[in-house]
Amino acid sequence: MSKKAVCLLSGGLDSTTVIAMAQQEGFEVYALSFRYGQRHSIELERAAAFAKVRGVARHAILDIDLRSFGGSALTADIDVPKGHSVEDISAGIPITYVPARNTIFLSFALGWAEVLGAQDIFVGVNAMDYSGYPDCRPEFIEAFEHLGNLATKAGVEGAQRLKIRAPLINMSKADIIRKGLELGVDFAETTSCYDPAPNGAPCKHCDSCLLRAKGFAQAGVQDPLDAKFASSTA
Repeated sequence: MSKKAVCLLSGGLDSTTVIAMAQQEGFEVYALSFRYGQRHSIELERAAAFAKVRGVARHAILDIDLRSFGGSALTADIDVPKGHSVEDISAGIPITYVPARNTIFLSFALGWAEVLGAQDIFVGVNAMDYSGYPDCRPEFIEAFEHLGNLATKAGVEGAQRLKIRAPLINMSKADIIRKGLELGVDFAETTSCYDPAPNGAPCKHCDSCLLRAKGFAQAGVQDPLDAKFASSTA
């Protein structure tokens, strides 16, 4: 019987690589995505397509309306910042930070893991090439794992020991890309952009696009999205 894992899936290159890593370890993957009021639906389209291609056991998309709170350029009528240098990206917490997003997402994942009897939750957070979000740091992951084992029936009774798996947390974006390619992830079918065109073409100027471009450049590989959308930007 396969061991089960709940994996957060956004449709970006980090979460898709993490799912490929979980599958390589022999996990039966239960992918979890969220329609949380984000600016566009492209990431969910990419997530659904990836989940189908990778043959996950189930892909659940939950609806939660974080636009009710706002507070972020991703969930409110606030312009997405563009034109930063890569060096400036991690200086301070940007307006694209969605308050408590990973805490909320992991809480849902925790509930599903308990129902499934899964001890492992995978998340694609990264504390190297990232935008300075507080809920992407090792301290947060460690604290949430501790909370999860205190907050669940399975944890308190000792039926299962929850582990939050963040295998990318100390990897550069270039190393993440190399790992994904090694495991057969098709990055042409991922999205990273905070403010894409209606057809999914990346803006190439937001922080997430800049970090993605830096990663592919350092990995010595062309981003397949460049070729995919070359005709639309020509």
